[in-house]
Amino acid sequence: MSTLAWFDAISGPNIVFPLIFTAKVASVTCLLHLSIGIILAYYLSRKKSLLRDIIDIFVTLPLVFPPIALGFMLLLILGKGGPIGQLLFDMLGVQIIFSFWGVVIASFIAGLPLIVKPVQSAIQSTAGSLVEASYVLGKSEWQTFFYVVIPSVKKSIIGGLSLAFGRSIGEVGLTLMLGGNIVGKTNTLSLEIYNSVFTGEFDRALILTFILGTASAIIFIILKKVATL
Repeated sequence: MSTLAWFDAISGPNIVFPLIFTAKVASVTCLLHLSIGIILAYYLSRKKSLLRDIIDIFVTLPLVFPPIALGFMLLLILGKGGPIGQLLFDMLGVQIIFSFWGVVIASFIAGLPLIVKPVQSAIQSTAGSLVEASYVLGKSEWQTFFYVVIPSVKKSIIGGLSLAFGRSIGEVGLTLMLGGNIVGKTNTLSLEIYNSVFTGEFDRALILTFILGTASAIIFIILKKVATL
């Protein structure tokens, strides 16, 4: 493709929408990983219990369970006929499936283990003694979390967040099931690559692949920088 053809293709609505939509989803997902993910990591790093083991299984599930199958299970739960989906629709009139929030949930779940597991491991290996010392000094659990745990594992947080971000923007199976791949509404960059290949628009697929590849390269640079801090 010529430079002009590339510019025309990039500026077209069939690329601009999934690019902006993916950026919005990634921003919300990143905030959720940074908050819920770190809190979960801290919770799972504490003394083992049956509840923690169950939560740990569900957090790790996206790493070992096929995304399309996991997406189907979530579709049954969050859809209008599912227990949670029907409750939300009846009480609030909110439909999660095939909407922005459906894609956010898919991205969040896909990347969750990549932020939780590294931070959990870091807390258990490096912050354990500091946490105990903080309690001995009379600090509360939340004070310990914000002033002791977070600073001591910040490298793991940055690294895990970068990996979770990369996994989230590249997710297809979960996003396909929960978002529906509706053009102009829920089609992310990854799904648009699938759509382009399916319709034989290989030039557009190449442009989208280049965009995602650039994002992946940036993530790799961040990880390298974090490793040298």
